[in-house]
Amino acid sequence: MAAVGSTTFDNLGLSLQQDAGKKKQQLGQDEFLKLMTTQLKNQDPTKPMDNAQFLGQIAQFSTVSGIQQMQESFTSLATSMQSAQTLQGAQMVGRGVLVPSRTSLLPDTGAMGAAAELPAGGTLRVDVLDSSGQVVRRLDLGTKPEGLAQFTWDGNDESGNRMEAGTYTLRAELDQGGGTQSLSTYGLDVVDSVSLGSDGLTLNLSGLGATKLANVRQIF
Repeated sequence: MAAVGSTTFDNLGLSLQQDAGKKKQQLGQDEFLKLMTTQLKNQDPTKPMDNAQFLGQIAQFSTVSGIQQMQESFTSLATSMQSAQTLQGAQMVGRGVLVPSRTSLLPDTGAMGAAAELPAGGTLRVDVLDSSGQVVRRLDLGTKPEGLAQFTWDGNDESGNRMEAGTYTLRAELDQGGGTQSLSTYGLDVVDSVSLGSDGLTLNLSGLGATKLANVRQIF
């Protein structure tokens, strides 16, 4: 399309938008279409617009329009996903979740839940340690198959005394007869609240802190 000066725009009743900082002239879709239509009406009959040039302008207009429609679709999709995540987060409050952690939470009453990931079958043993690093209870859980092995601790030490509520460290080992192997553990906690940020949904747990929704291994 031939260059068009500000006088031509004024004659067509079009206004040029200017960025106060960059002084950049912008032409919207409506103005673009009106300008092209006016150009066709006022072209020299003896020198009509070249077909290739006209089709190029149409293609340019269609491309810009398509990009804007795609951007609007992505914006709508992002809004819908954010709403779905917010609803999902609200439903998580008060639920128990199993998340990757070296610690788990012993409530005021009842047992502490946890789990260990076994890469192969074997004998599972778990030590429960207090905040000073002392073993307060050893759990011999017997032979377990490959996969996630869930277990509970009743909250009593080796002497049968009830321990204080709070977080305790887990040290899980797998014995396959030829040696022991350290295992990854999961802690069980309750979701107090949720927060939604640019990086997704975060669960705020009552004792184990914050974790991403994607980290949740199981919901109770």
